[in-house]
Amino acid sequence: MGALLSLPLLAIPSVGTLMSFGASCCGAAACSAICNQCGIFKSSMATRIAYAFLLLINSIFSWLMLTPWALKKLEHLTLDYVNISCQGKQCYGYVAVQRVNFALGLFHLILSILLLGVKSSRDGRASLQNGYWGPKVVVWLAFIVLTFFIPETFFQVWGQYIALAGAMLFVLLGLILLVDLAHTWAEFCLEKIEDHDSRGWRFLLIGSTLGMFTASFAMTIIMYIFFAQSGCAMNQAAITINLIVLLIITAVSVHPTVQEYNPKAGLAQAAMVSIYCTYLTMSAVSMEPDDRHCNPLIRARGTRTASIVLGAIVTMLTIAYTTTRAATQGIALNGNSSHTYSKLGDDSGEHGLVDQQPSTRREMRAEALRAAVEAGSLPANALDDSDDDDDDDTDDGRGGKDDERSGTQYNYSLFHAIFLLATTWVATLLTQNIDYEATGVAEVGRTYWASWVKIVSAWVCYAIYSWSLLAPVVIPGRFGN
Repeated sequence: MGALLSLPLLAIPSVGTLMSFGASCCGAAACSAICNQCGIFKSSMATRIAYAFLLLINSIFSWLMLTPWALKKLEHLTLDYVNISCQGKQCYGYVAVQRVNFALGLFHLILSILLLGVKSSRDGRASLQNGYWGPKVVVWLAFIVLTFFIPETFFQVWGQYIALAGAMLFVLLGLILLVDLAHTWAEFCLEKIEDHDSRGWRFLLIGSTLGMFTASFAMTIIMYIFFAQSGCAMNQAAITINLIVLLIITAVSVHPTVQEYNPKAGLAQAAMVSIYCTYLTMSAVSMEPDDRHCNPLIRARGTRTASIVLGAIVTMLTIAYTTTRAATQGIALNGNSSHTYSKLGDDSGEHGLVDQQPSTRREMRAEALRAAVEAGSLPANALDDSDDDDDDDTDDGRGGKDDERSGTQYNYSLFHAIFLLATTWVATLLTQNIDYEATGVAEVGRTYWASWVKIVSAWVCYAIYSWSLLAPVVIPGRFGN
C-alpha cells in the first residue's frame, strides 16, 4: 500500500522518499493490526493476511517497474546514479522486476531460516512471524534498495535459471494442492453425509458437482466458438485435448476397479479438477497474442487500459491467495497441526511416570495431565483444555487473541519457503517476452510462453489427479484401508 501511495511522488525525490518510507511502513503493519482488532480474526489469520498483502504490493510494484514511466521515475529517484540496461540496451525494467522480487524473496528466505523448529507462540522466535511489522517492512525496503547495488549480470543469471526453476516448482506445488483440495472437499462432504444423513450436504455435493461439470462444458463450447477458428491449430488442439482428457478422468473416477480400492473417489473430485483445468485452458487461449487472429478479445478495444490494469491486479490477487493457501495447507505439505500429543513412553520398558522435578506450577500441572492422558484416565483434548484455561484471555501483544499457544497453525519455515517460490513465479511471469517498444502499462501474461505454461499445467494437473486414482490400484501396499 505504501509503495502505491508513493508513486505520484516519485518525481520529487526528497518528499517522495520520505512519504514512501512512511506509507510503506504502515502498510502490512496496519493490515495486521486491523485484522487483529476484528473479533472474527485470530492472530495466525491476521499474520497470513498481512504477508499476502505484502506479496500483493510487491507484485504490483514490480509490475509497474516494467513500464517506461516507472523506469524513468526510478532512475530519477536515484539521482540518475542507476542506469538500468540489458547488455547496453534499455530494457524497461527487466532488471528492476528481478531486483524487487529478489528482495522480497531474500526477506522470506531469512525468515524461513530464523523460524526453523518453531512449534508454538511460546517460542520467542514466534514473535518474528507474528509481530515487528514496522521493522520487517523497513528491512524489506532496505533489501530493495540494496539490490540496486548488485551487478546486473547476477540478475540475468538469476532470472534465466534460478527464478525460472523456482517458478516451475511453484506451479507444480499449486497443482498438487488443487488435487489435494478436490479429494479433501469430497471426503469432507461424504463424512458429513454419513455422520448426519444431511440432505443439505448431499444437495451441496451433488449440486456443486453438476455445476462444475456444466461450467466446464460451457467454457469448452465458448472456446470452440470464439477461439478455435480456421487457422488456429494451437487453440483447437489445446481445447480438444482438454475435452478428451476431461471425459477420460471422469470415466476413470467411477470405474469399478478404482472404486474398489478407493471408495471415496468419484465425480466430485473429477468435477473440481475438470473445471480448474478447463479454466486454465480458457485463460491460455484468451491471453495469447493475436498475431494469428485467434484472440478476438485483443481486437475488442474499448477500455483497453482499464482492462489491462484490472487483469494485472486480479492476477496478482490470485497469486497472493494461492501462495497463502499453499503455504498453510497442512495436509499436502505435512504442516503442523494445532494440537499434537506426544506419548511419554513406549512399550520398550519405559514406565511413563514423571521422573524429573518441574520448575514451575504450570509445568507440574502439565506433567500431571500428560501422565493422566497416557494412562487413559483423561481424554487427549484435556491438554488443550489446560492451555485454554490459562491462555483464553491472553493477549498476543497486538490487540488480538493468540491461537497458537498450544501449537502453530502451520509450519512457519515452510510458509516462507513457499512465499520465496512465489516471488520467483511473479518475476518469471512478468519478464517473459517483454515488449520494449510499449509506452503504456505493461500487459501481464499475454505471451505464448504464459499460454503454454497454463496449457501444460492443465495436462500435468490431470496427470496428478489420474495418478491419485490409479496409485492405490497399482501399488495397493502403499495405501491403507
